[in-house]
Amino acid sequence: MNRRHFLRNSSLTGFSFSALTFESFFSPARRIPGDRPYTADFPLLEATIDELQQKMNSGEYSSVAITRLYLKRIEAIDKKGPALNAVIELNPEALAIAAGLDAERKAGKVRGPMHGIPVLIKDNINCGDRMMTTAGALAMEGHKAGKDAFIIRQLRASGAVLLGKTNLSEWANFRSTRSTSGWSSRGGQTKNPYRLTRTPSGSSAGSGSAVSASLCAVAIGTETNGSVVSPSSVNGIVGIKPTVGLLSRSGIIPISATQDTAGPMARTVRDAAILLGALTGVDEEDAVTLESKAKTRQDYTSFLDPNGLKGKRIGVEKSFLSNGHEGVLALYQEAIALLKTQGATVIEIELQKQIGDAGSGEGLVLQYEFKDGLNRYLASVTDARVKSLADVIAYNRENASKAMPYFKQETLEKSETRGGLDSSEYTDALKKLLSVRQIIDDSIKQNQLDAISGTTSGLAGCIDLITGDHGTGPGFSGPAAMAGYPHITVPMGTVMDLPVGISFIGGAYTEPELLAIAYAYEQASKKRVAPGFIEAEAPPPA
Repeated sequence: MNRRHFLRNSSLTGFSFSALTFESFFSPARRIPGDRPYTADFPLLEATIDELQQKMNSGEYSSVAITRLYLKRIEAIDKKGPALNAVIELNPEALAIAAGLDAERKAGKVRGPMHGIPVLIKDNINCGDRMMTTAGALAMEGHKAGKDAFIIRQLRASGAVLLGKTNLSEWANFRSTRSTSGWSSRGGQTKNPYRLTRTPSGSSAGSGSAVSASLCAVAIGTETNGSVVSPSSVNGIVGIKPTVGLLSRSGIIPISATQDTAGPMARTVRDAAILLGALTGVDEEDAVTLESKAKTRQDYTSFLDPNGLKGKRIGVEKSFLSNGHEGVLALYQEAIALLKTQGATVIEIELQKQIGDAGSGEGLVLQYEFKDGLNRYLASVTDARVKSLADVIAYNRENASKAMPYFKQETLEKSETRGGLDSSEYTDALKKLLSVRQIIDDSIKQNQLDAISGTTSGLAGCIDLITGDHGTGPGFSGPAAMAGYPHITVPMGTVMDLPVGISFIGGAYTEPELLAIAYAYEQASKKRVAPGFIEAEAPPPA
C-alpha cells in the first residue's frame, strides 16, 4: 500500500524506509566484482519496448529468445549473485506464450507494441493460470485464481508474455505499523539493486527492483498510497499511478475501494505509457471504471512531446525546498531550474499545508474498506485455506514463527474490529478524506496550473527487520493517492548512488497532460542510470 506507512511513516502500498545500521555505516562500499557488475554482458540491459520490437521485427531475436534471456537474468542475479529476490514465482507457461506470439508474428499478425514483450506482475493480481496469487502471505499459499484479473486479460490480449510474479510487502504493507518494506512471509526480503542493504520500498517492491535491474521489460504494481510511485522513485524508474477508475481493480486483492489502483512501472516514460494503454478498459465488475468512458486511451504515446513543458504552469511544493536531505534538496532545485529552461512557468505553492488534517481520516477509511474488500475477495475463492480476515489473523497467530518472525499484525487486527461501510464513523472519515480532491482542484484552478510537482520520496533507507521502516525525508504520494488522482514519477538524479524521483500530479483523468510534462522533463534531464549492485553503505575513503 505504501502510504505514510499507514499510521506511522509514509505509505500504504510501498513507502517505507529503514534506519542506517551501525555496522553498515562503517563498512566500506564495494560493488559486486566485475567491470560493470551484472550489466556489461547482458544484451537486453536497459532495453526499451521499441528496441525489443525492432529486434523481433528484424529477426535478431524472437520473443522466445528474449523471454529466455530474461529468465537467465533472473536466475543469475535474482536467485544468485546479488540475490535481489524480486521475483516470487516464474510462469511455467512463459516460453509457450512467447512461442505462440512468435508464430503470430511469422504469420503477419502483430497485436501492437506489447506483442511478445515479457512482463512481471505483482503477486496480489490474479492470473488464472498455474501461478499463485498470495499477496506474499503464507496464509494464502497455494491459492490459484480461477480467472485472470481484468487488467491481466487486457494484458494477454495485447500480446504480452506473462513472465512471472513479483514479491511485495505482505498484504501490500497493510499488516503492521512496524513492517519492513519488500518483505513477505512467502517471498522473504527483496533488495534495492543500487545498494543491496537498502529498501526497494513497499509494497510494489519486487516490481520496482525487477524493472530497475532489467529482469523484465516492464512490470505492473499496485498502489493505495505510494506503492507504485515510491518503489519507482527509490529504484530509479518511471511509475504511473493512474486516476482511480482508469484501470479495473477486479481480481486484485484489495485494500481500499477508494484509493486502490494498479499502475505501470518502467525504465522510460514511453514504456510506461505503452503499458498503461494496454491495461485500460471499462469493466462491468468494477463500477468505478464506468466513469472512465470516453476518457481512456489505448495509445498514450501520442501525447509524448519533448517540448511538452513549453508554456506550462507547474506548481512546485514549497515545503520540499527546505525539508529533507541536502542532496535531495539540491536535485529538486536543479529540476525546478530545468523546468524553467524548458519553457515552464514555476509557481511555488503549499499544497501539503492546505491539505492539513483533511487526510487524517485515511487510516480509518482504509481499515474499514480493507476488512470489507478482503472478506469479499476471500469469499469468492475456493482453494484458499483462509476465508476471511479473521481467518488470516488466526492463521498468523497459529503459525507465528513463520508468518510473523519480525513484526506482528496489529493493522490486520485493528481492521477486524471495524464495522460495516454503513457506519457513521466510516462515512464521516470518508467525507473528510475526499475533501482532498477539492483542495487539489482549487489549487490548480486558482494558480492556473497544468500540474503540481514535488519530490516523490526520500532516499531509500536501510533494510531493518528489527525496528521496521523509517522515513528519510518528505514524500509526495499522499495528495494524489487520497484524492484518487493521477501521479507520475520520473528519475530526478542520485545521491551517493541512491536514486530519487520527481513527481507530477494533476486532476482526474489528466494522464495525457501529465505524460507530456513527464516525458519532456525526462528527455531534457536524462537522469535514469542503471544500478550498480553495491554491497555496503559508505563510499570508499578519498
